[in-house]
Amino acid sequence: MENNNTNSFRQKIHEIIFEADTTNGKLFDIILLAAILLSIVGVMLESVYEIDRKYHELIIAFEWGFTILFTIEYFFRIYAVNRPFKYIFSFMGIVDLLAIIPTYLIFILPAAHSLSVIRAIRLIRIFRIFKLSRYLRGAHTMQIALRSSRPKIIVFLLSVILLVIILGTLMYVIESGARTNGFENIPNSIYWAIITLTTVGYGNIVPMTIFGKIVASFIMILGYGIIAVPTGIVTAEFSRKRKEKVNTQVCPDCTAEGHEMEAKFCNKCGAELNP
Repeated sequence: MENNNTNSFRQKIHEIIFEADTTNGKLFDIILLAAILLSIVGVMLESVYEIDRKYHELIIAFEWGFTILFTIEYFFRIYAVNRPFKYIFSFMGIVDLLAIIPTYLIFILPAAHSLSVIRAIRLIRIFRIFKLSRYLRGAHTMQIALRSSRPKIIVFLLSVILLVIILGTLMYVIESGARTNGFENIPNSIYWAIITLTTVGYGNIVPMTIFGKIVASFIMILGYGIIAVPTGIVTAEFSRKRKEKVNTQVCPDCTAEGHEMEAKFCNKCGAELNP
């Protein structure tokens, strides 16, 4: 009986913290969203010298209050999942940890000669802003679409890398008689191919030969077409995920998201989802 009560309590915590389709889950998300925004405001105000000098003690107390709040939330998240290490080493788990660690590091690092280091480390608290995506439905769908598009995008990026290596090497050969214009070696030529293909064009490396200018023109035109490819991949996945009408349920085992509305089992690991 006690074990059943524990599992029921854990499911309730999981429902409140990880889900957004229930009343309690929405309320928790709103409160946590407000806390995240206020904590970010505190970080920004602390960086303003005049405000920090006048309200330093208040800002520190403000920061510690939110740090304790996020620490409690972090441990509840670990408690609510069946495989804690899966969450701890997930992207959002690492972000949640980075949101609380810097404040506690003050007790470990010596403040006498490392104040600047502590200040730099404490700036990691800005990672809290990444947690905002968890509470935006559009961002949630986009996150799932990006994850689904990952294999296609990886293949696309590998193709682009091969393309710039080939084009960079070709330009090195073509511009072999004009070494003073930046094509002294193949790495420099590949760098030029990258900034030309992405239409950045710093202008620090410029082809001088006729054939070099022809190849450069081809790369520039190709760049416009290549930029549209990942956009099309993500947009297609985004439209497909919207049509599938995924919910906000998070698997209690592997913390995977993006399940169909009527799904009862995780589409990643097969674990039973919370009712």
